[in-house]
Amino acid sequence: MRAMSTQTSSCVQGVYISAEHSFSKQPVSGIELVAGLGVMGDCHMGAQVRHRSRVAADPGQPNLRQVHLMPAELFDELRPDFDINGGDLGENITTRGIDLLSLPTGAMLKIGDTALVAVTGLRNPCQQIEAFRTNLLKAVVQRGADGKLVRKAGIMGVVVLGGTVRPGDVIEVTLPPEPFVPLERV
Repeated sequence: MRAMSTQTSSCVQGVYISAEHSFSKQPVSGIELVAGLGVMGDCHMGAQVRHRSRVAADPGQPNLRQVHLMPAELFDELRPDFDINGGDLGENITTRGIDLLSLPTGAMLKIGDTALVAVTGLRNPCQQIEAFRTNLLKAVVQRGADGKLVRKAGIMGVVVLGGTVRPGDVIEVTLPPEPFVPLERV
């Protein structure tokens, strides 16, 4: 794997958790990532899928959505039109200074001292976003110049190495070997 230069501003802005299947997650001072499972105490923690729509389709499929990361820059972009803050869209980690959406599948994020998250794909925004704020779904799912869908509601990953993650922790990105595989929805 090839390390990507990390700017000093590439960091965790906030961390969030919810023990129940609610749309938004609550801010906390730190979260514990557990290898192969996800965020300790979060409703989506587990080796098999925990998102309700995925469980309904096949409860035995692997959980590729153990950790949800969202760029704080998206909130900056949305705030003129929407009252929205970290944790509101159900993410576990809000980042700043990393273009999460441009990362390839398999990129590794070292967060804080020990946590390591492998990027698995894009979050697929659903109607719950629209129920949270009217017209928000159109703001986070758009069409690019090529006509393809652009999903802006963050990325998903699995925990490779556990550790504590807190606001202010530095995030280092290591890219997988080329050719890169673009992120798809998971």
